[in-house]
Amino acid sequence: MDVLLDTERLTLRRFTEDDVDLLVELDSDPEVMRFLTGEPTPRSEIEGEVLPRILRDYERGPAGRWAAIERASGRFVGWFALQPPEDGGIAEVELGYRLEASVWGRGYATEGARALLRTAFTELGVERVWAQTMAVNSASRRVLEQVGLRYLRTFHLHFEDPLPGTEHGEVEYELTRTDWTTLPANRMRDHQRSLR
Repeated sequence: MDVLLDTERLTLRRFTEDDVDLLVELDSDPEVMRFLTGEPTPRSEIEGEVLPRILRDYERGPAGRWAAIERASGRFVGWFALQPPEDGGIAEVELGYRLEASVWGRGYATEGARALLRTAFTELGVERVWAQTMAVNSASRRVLEQVGLRYLRTFHLHFEDPLPGTEHGEVEYELTRTDWTTLPANRMRDHQRSLR
């Protein structure tokens, strides 16, 4: 198992070709897909596009998407990502996460996102992390704010078959390396290290 990192309750590991069923099950929950596509991702798309893209990203560099495993149970509970742009660069990456509805409200999204931000800025050389979600996705927006990303803008995209709430737009958040180093939790951690 190729592990990126462990948090208190999660292990983030690389996906493998054997993980198709896990991704299909995750994307088949209407609640999980509510603010994404509003419908399940077809198995053929996961097998032919989604998983191959995830595996290709590992070959291009250190950023990508990782399976989230609950440490206490060993169960797959979703994924977290520092998604690189098409060129595979890591100066700017997109923070993303998708978790099973059964673990919502436990703080896993915040825990995993914080750990990825720390990895991005201290190990991978990332300069800017950004994230987008629907403006009406208040739960996801709360997570982004809790981990230190700041609201940047609201914008509107055209969709042939828009989801409910689309009329309120999409929002973008960001966190730069400079801003990350000034977050209170990170200043305290650096201070504690200097005392050792």
